Amino acid sequence: MLTMLVNAYSFVLKLGMIRLLLTIWAMATLAYSENENWKPILVPEKKEGLINSGRELEVFEHGIKKAWGYEAPQTDTFIVIHPEKIKKKAPLYVVLHSAGHDVFSAVKCTKQVGNHDIYHSPSNFYALYVDCRANKGDWWWGGMHARDANLKKKNSGIETRPVERRVIDTIEWVIEKYKIDSNRVYLSGNSMGGSGALGIGLRHGNIFAAIKANVPAGIEHADQRMAFSDDAAAKKLNLPDPPITLDYSGQNDGWSFGHDRFVKAMNDRKYPLYFYWGSFGHANNHERILQVNDLINSFDWLSVKKNEAYPVFTNATSNDDLPWPNNLSDKKSGQVNAFFRWKLISDEKKSFTVSLYLNSADDIKTKFNLPKEATTDVTLRRLQKFEFKEGDFINWNFGESKGKIRIGADKIITVPSLKITTAPQTLSISLAKN
Repeated sequence: MLTMLVNAYSFVLKLGMIRLLLTIWAMATLAYSENENWKPILVPEKKEGLINSGRELEVFEHGIKKAWGYEAPQTDTFIVIHPEKIKKKAPLYVVLHSAGHDVFSAVKCTKQVGNHDIYHSPSNFYALYVDCRANKGDWWWGGMHARDANLKKKNSGIETRPVERRVIDTIEWVIEKYKIDSNRVYLSGNSMGGSGALGIGLRHGNIFAAIKANVPAGIEHADQRMAFSDDAAAKKLNLPDPPITLDYSGQNDGWSFGHDRFVKAMNDRKYPLYFYWGSFGHANNHERILQVNDLINSFDWLSVKKNEAYPVFTNATSNDDLPWPNNLSDKKSGQVNAFFRWKLISDEKKSFTVSLYLNSADDIKTKFNLPKEATTDVTLRRLQKFEFKEGDFINWNFGESKGKIRIGADKIITVPSLKITTAPQTLSISLAKN
């Protein structure tokens, strides 16, 4: 009997040692793999207590791809929350957390309305939460604020950093695994995550339909990655048309530094921007922010589709004067492009039509004075079928107005000085016969 007990004890020890070795091997494999067949590992024991709803939740851990360019091995975590009712081709809501959170605490915020509302995904969406806090040096979103001179120097330029590559690859993995509608992928972020939403989202119009940044902690990330201050470098990027971009920031928030440069760059590049501000500081509670600026949720950004054309409104007469950089003590709330709307009519090989209008009191309830008309330049982006090239002439018609424009080296169509009202009017374009 004693011999049997000794043998049994010896077996248990050996089994325990085998399990330990297997665990060490698995962790080593997870932390660093030269193999590009990257495969995140499900960790079910870490999902308990993260959410209150009945939605399915999965926690994944993974190592790195060599292509990301990390200097040392590391393990990262991401979390996927399923829709309440699974359906084919569901959309995806991606969340980038703030500096005060990690991936787990960001998910826990969704237990309570008002706690970082931007983290709360719609119930009929898949939601993806990625992490940037677990590993030193991985602070990419918000890490290039003017206060962070060393990080700004490290992360400057148009080349993406390893963490940015990691996030894009993670999103693409989730899209494939869960059969996501690839035309309905949306990027959101708060504070440091808001900076990341701008910095990563703007240059990945091939991935995101739209992005929304809640009080982004600086615009330097976007400024560098989009080469807003270097037109020559920007031309080398040859980026796809960017996602429709929403940003709301407080002029009394020190982290909002530089928004004058950001708004100007978006306007000059003819990129799509809906921008809202007010003296709500570095807030993350929508109810509190809405008391100061009730427009922040007025545009249905989650209805935008990547495979549909959209108009960009620039130089609009309805825009309010920015408080940045010299009037930050001004408590007045304001907006850029907040009232412009459209309805796509047709996008064909030889013609394109879209209805343009301003929101009226029937469409939106707000404390702002709604303009009855506004003059703006209109640029058409993400055209799906309409074909043109540099040097072509384009005929356009809008109500009683019409004209002809020539396509320049930037290969974009901009119709100048359209007077848009609350009554929808159709903008039509077609190739002119030379």
